[in-house]
Amino acid sequence: MKKKLYEESLAYLRKDPRLAMIALTEKGPPFKRPADPFHSLIRSIIYQQLSGKAAGTILSRFLTLFPDSRYPTPKEVLTLKDTQLRKVGLSSQKMSYLRDLARRFLDGTIDPSNFKNMTDEKIREHLIVVKGVGRWTADMFLMFTLYRPDVLPTGDLAIQKGFQKLFKMKNPPVAKKMEQLSKHWRPYRTVACWYLWELMDTAT
Repeated sequence: MKKKLYEESLAYLRKDPRLAMIALTEKGPPFKRPADPFHSLIRSIIYQQLSGKAAGTILSRFLTLFPDSRYPTPKEVLTLKDTQLRKVGLSSQKMSYLRDLARRFLDGTIDPSNFKNMTDEKIREHLIVVKGVGRWTADMFLMFTLYRPDVLPTGDLAIQKGFQKLFKMKNPPVAKKMEQLSKHWRPYRTVACWYLWELMDTAT
């Protein structure tokens, strides 16, 4: 996210008295966009349903399969054998996800060059054709790879709990309620959600 857009987001969100109580200026998001959408989605798939530490270990081992421990190309992913992938800790399911991802980048089903002209919802539809990529993964991609400014990941448990804490609710809200409560944060809900995550991190 460009620094100017981030600063505009903060200035707007500080008008909300609830968000103003969160330390909005203490910690900012990264401003540098990851270089490659394929690499970003590899990381997302490997991190699914794992703790950050465990996933980070598997990702590091996976990268050692390639020269200089760098992220691979789609063709390189497809050259790997099951035994190699199992050895670094990947399940059979995640092997199939990574291979499907690689094939769809190679055959043009996923074409990052189109993203700049696509709406958030169109990008979600574009990505979820890949095995193992659901709406949550697509939302994380929009937020942390493309830095789209108005993403609300209603399927994220920490965001649900962030809403619950911020609005002093008895239970985490459903998606429709979250959309309602966040209307006045538009068009900067991505940054609002970064700080809901921060709220939950400091609460634990």
